[in-house]
Amino acid sequence: MTALLSLNAVSKRFRGLVALDRVSFEVPEGAIYAVIGPNGAGKTTLFNVIAGVLAPDDGAITFAGEPIAGSTADAVCRRGIARTFQLVRPFAALSVEDNVIVGALLRRRDVAAARRRAQELLQRVELFDKRHQLASALTAPDRKRLELARALATEPRLLLLDETMAGLRPTETDRMVAFLKDINRDSGLTILLIEHVMRAVMALAMRVLVLDHGTAIAEGTPAAIAHDPAVVQSYLGAEPA
Repeated sequence: MTALLSLNAVSKRFRGLVALDRVSFEVPEGAIYAVIGPNGAGKTTLFNVIAGVLAPDDGAITFAGEPIAGSTADAVCRRGIARTFQLVRPFAALSVEDNVIVGALLRRRDVAAARRRAQELLQRVELFDKRHQLASALTAPDRKRLELARALATEPRLLLLDETMAGLRPTETDRMVAFLKDINRDSGLTILLIEHVMRAVMALAMRVLVLDHGTAIAEGTPAAIAHDPAVVQSYLGAEPA
């Protein structure tokens, strides 16, 4: 499979702290790829340098064969990378539908067309019946689905998901996993996710990268990662089987 996203020896430092230390990996087009690791491992910093929030200090990032390291966040989004955030903050004073229309307007200059796209996505994430509610009135699981719809409205080729399953009940996690599988299968959308819910990682990911203190300590299939002694010691917290 051809790599859609490629990182080569990417580093990011904050004064004396090395948040990312020469991290390299590739995400094939159409894949679901996971990044795991303990708190403070550098996972969100990794997303920030990919999404254009931060510029890497060293290394190269390419997307669809073009360099994007140091690009602004809006430029990265226009190229086809969308992201969600661990702390979901929709436009609280806008309706659920209008929140998604804002994202859809990136590709559709006509508001009516953006509204149609927003309604299609709200149907898919099971929020259509709540489209006229204020975003501030949604429950936490519904806000997660709204965040996903807002990102999808920009029509990305690569979707960055930052702990989308955090705080969800097992049944809600299973629904989200099923939705992500469906959209990956139906549209070929490439997904790169940060996740602590290992049942979701094992169900979704084709390959997994493990970060620890900014360093990539392992990369492989979920089954191989689950039995890697270094991963077990640093993150999973149990003896390998």
